[in-house]
Amino acid sequence: MKIIILGAGQVGSSVAANLVNEANDITVVDLDPIRLRELQDRFDLRTLEGHGAHPDVLTRAGAEDADMIIAVTNSDETNMVACQVAYTLFHTPTKIARVRAPSFLEQEKLFDGSAFPIDVRISPEQLVTDYVMRLIEHPGALQVTDFAEGRVRLVAVRAYYGGPLVGHELRTLRDHMPHIESRVAAIYRQDRAIHPEGDTVIEADDEVFFIAAPKHIRSVMSELRRLEKPYKRLIFAGGGNIGTRLARALEPHYRVKVIERDLARCRQIAETLERTIVLHGDAADEELLLEENVADTDVFCAVTNDDEANILSAMLAKRLGARKAMALINRPAYVDLVQSGPIDIAISPQQATIGSLLRHVRRGDVVMVHSLRRGVAEGIEAIAHGDANSSKVVGRPIEDIRLPKGTTIGAIVRGNQVLIAHHDLVIESDDHVILFIQDRQRVPEVEKLFQVGVTFF
Repeated sequence: MKIIILGAGQVGSSVAANLVNEANDITVVDLDPIRLRELQDRFDLRTLEGHGAHPDVLTRAGAEDADMIIAVTNSDETNMVACQVAYTLFHTPTKIARVRAPSFLEQEKLFDGSAFPIDVRISPEQLVTDYVMRLIEHPGALQVTDFAEGRVRLVAVRAYYGGPLVGHELRTLRDHMPHIESRVAAIYRQDRAIHPEGDTVIEADDEVFFIAAPKHIRSVMSELRRLEKPYKRLIFAGGGNIGTRLARALEPHYRVKVIERDLARCRQIAETLERTIVLHGDAADEELLLEENVADTDVFCAVTNDDEANILSAMLAKRLGARKAMALINRPAYVDLVQSGPIDIAISPQQATIGSLLRHVRRGDVVMVHSLRRGVAEGIEAIAHGDANSSKVVGRPIEDIRLPKGTTIGAIVRGNQVLIAHHDLVIESDDHVILFIQDRQRVPEVEKLFQVGVTFF
């Protein structure tokens, strides 16, 4: 697939890194020659210096025969105009734009096809907000991702001593919970992937990914660790777009405080939020955190634009007694460094964003992709088409499907019915199949399984 990426910032670079390894023809456009040079040194792709919304630049980038344009510059206006130019002059089939400003996003008429011809809008701030909200909804989870419009969830949790399933074979899970359907999709032990079988024994400190309906998640988690009490008190460091979105969404159900350094911004968000306490100050100020009883806080979540400030304030809050510390971290190297330390969860905007892009470049009918374990693994929702003669999955029980190594089918959504995968479950046409892929390098093999002929969606 020929793809043009506009913007070589953190999101654009992350997108390029993910797509260039999948046999795509990638061209990255940016005004900064240094960023472009760094990308070209790291990856096998083409770069072009110029303004992404200008027709002559898009022409030189190869827009005339491009399959997709992904506009992720720091300017909403540039991204929106670039999609308009690509549609009007080059008839580009798929146009994806990052749009961040709420004033744009609130005006649906702009994106209904009559104004800006954008096929997919991406708002990293909203994606991160949704990500954090799911973590708060499920205390103790490391990651929670939705499939089939929220009817199925894939949850990552750390197994602890004392969990009823810890030290026992996986097959005993059904004995413990005979009326609850769930499936363990993957296990990571000291960063080594273990394919789950019935006789696999769960050990303490294992990172376990399981699939279940939302109403059953808490019950399954109770088998792997001592259940945590629901969160009540939340502190968000940073009153930017993400901090404000989180406060607005959560203030009806939780006690929320927001700490913001900029006084004018404090006044602005205090006027828009109804029940949230907005504090003017530095989130890394120990005296301020002690005054605000951080030791009684269930979740301290640092979501400023500064990685270092987020890391330091989250570490300080944890040391002062906060029950859970989360930090928004843009640099991938920092994510790996911090995740195993005092900070409980490192939130990567790139990983939250990349899944919504990958679904549009996957071969076969893939409707949802989630990047897992910092991009090493993936969760995919693919639709099965065809019949027993034209498809490699339709009309076959799961045990007869030749899945790539490290790939697990976790659940099938058939109409409104959620079916947790068992060896004798037969896949039917139009089923939504939820898969966990331990090694994303195996994705092309999974795509071929769900292809009926060579088709790009």
